[in-house]
Amino acid sequence: MPGALTVSRCVLALLAAMAMTGCGAIKVAPESHLPHALVQPLNARVGLVLDDELRHFKHEETRASSNWQVDLGPGHEQWLKSVFNSSFTSVTVFRSLDEAKSSTGLQGLFQPQIEQYSFATANETSGSYWAVTIRYRIAVFTPTGEPADSLTLTGYGNAAGARRAGPSLVAATQSAMRDAAAKILVQMPRQPLAAKLVAGEVLRTGEGVAVVDPIETVPIEPQPAAG
Repeated sequence: MPGALTVSRCVLALLAAMAMTGCGAIKVAPESHLPHALVQPLNARVGLVLDDELRHFKHEETRASSNWQVDLGPGHEQWLKSVFNSSFTSVTVFRSLDEAKSSTGLQGLFQPQIEQYSFATANETSGSYWAVTIRYRIAVFTPTGEPADSLTLTGYGNAAGARRAGPSLVAATQSAMRDAAAKILVQMPRQPLAAKLVAGEVLRTGEGVAVVDPIETVPIEPQPAAG
């Protein structure tokens, strides 16, 4: 009965594919599209830790019989490299904190993480737009890997609701990433740790916690669609 088994497997695979389509499976992987940053980078030598959790971060949920999967890792890896290279004159990228703290000549280490990702569909905003909120935490360490500071911020973005679900969610996510990038680029130089880095100091543990952006949730407000 090998032929019958093969047919049965094909039928089951076809039914599974139809079921996925019927439940509205939506998978997107927003890429990083940032304009050139018109800022003066801080004269400092820092390490940027992009670990496996960040590189492979995915948001998955089921809502209104639809399965949503937003692959945020690859886009954020490139996004963070771009943002930190615009923020500092010398940035070395590492895959783990252990790898970073074995390096020499750095003044401090930064390890970003995505704490929360949430979105609202056009149906949930009365059909006018899609909205995305991304909350980040950036742990700051001494060159030897001891906690030195913690920065938090929230990026908010939206997109017109006339597009299909996938492109709309991608556009809103990219808008949230641009908002977060602007906050890092503008507010990082104002932090006490920035003054120490520019002065050539090495970050030390136990010198306080700074908050880049204390806003945990951002009100969803419609924005005019770009022409």
